[in-house]
Amino acid sequence: MIEAPEALCLSEQLNGVIKGKVVTDVIPCYTPHKFAFFNGDPEAYPGMLLGKTVDGACAYGGMVQINVGDAKVVFSDGANLRYYEPEAKLPNKHQLLIGFEDQSCIIVSVRMYGAVWCFVGDSFEGGLMSYYGGAKNKPQVLSDAFDKAYFMSLINDEGVQKKSAKAFLATDQMIPGLGNGVLQDILYLARVHPKTKIAVLSQAKREELFGCVKKVLREIYRLGGRCSEKDLFDQKGGYVPYLSKDTVGSHCVYCGDYILKENYLGGSIYYCNTCQQEER
Repeated sequence: MIEAPEALCLSEQLNGVIKGKVVTDVIPCYTPHKFAFFNGDPEAYPGMLLGKTVDGACAYGGMVQINVGDAKVVFSDGANLRYYEPEAKLPNKHQLLIGFEDQSCIIVSVRMYGAVWCFVGDSFEGGLMSYYGGAKNKPQVLSDAFDKAYFMSLINDEGVQKKSAKAFLATDQMIPGLGNGVLQDILYLARVHPKTKIAVLSQAKREELFGCVKKVLREIYRLGGRCSEKDLFDQKGGYVPYLSKDTVGSHCVYCGDYILKENYLGGSIYYCNTCQQEER
């Protein structure tokens, strides 16, 4: 699943190859997928996009948005986005194809589940609008607006003190685009156990956690995403996580203890039991 650094990389790549192009083909639902989530009727998407020019792309949290005239196309969660040059061989299965006047195209394929939204204006009807609005209207984690003062306003809020470090960082869209995929290394470098409650973290530790959020996400962005994700051109990112399913049972690079795995809050957590002791 793409998170903030990958979404930003994808939007920049899109601006390099489709900005200024006119949409000439739109094929929604070429391959049915019961966990591909659209807003409204996807068969209406061609009417919103055909003949219009791509103004550019941007990222909101872990979402990628393409602006096409007065319309917007937004890709979220498990939507895989790829660009194909003219005359390239196209995949047999996909959930949305947008073609351009030069015969190039972008194709969206959904893995386990994913969202593709197309709408005119700044909003759309349905429960997913709040998810999109939350990602769009909050300071972006890789921007200057997401500074220490803003982070401290989040972590010092009375309403989050009983939450665990994982719950605070990666649930309820507290920080859009920061999810379980990038959470592990942030907590590892900050020496915070995922289950540690926010209330017990010192002011110094809270500031260190902010620094690690910025450090890890900037490094993932600099390297073009994580090695578990692919970019617009089907290339894997260059960031190799310290903690992931691939490092379970290996030795911590700092203390030599083993990397452990547990199920927690609907997903997996990875940690070093020596460097990340749970504080109570």
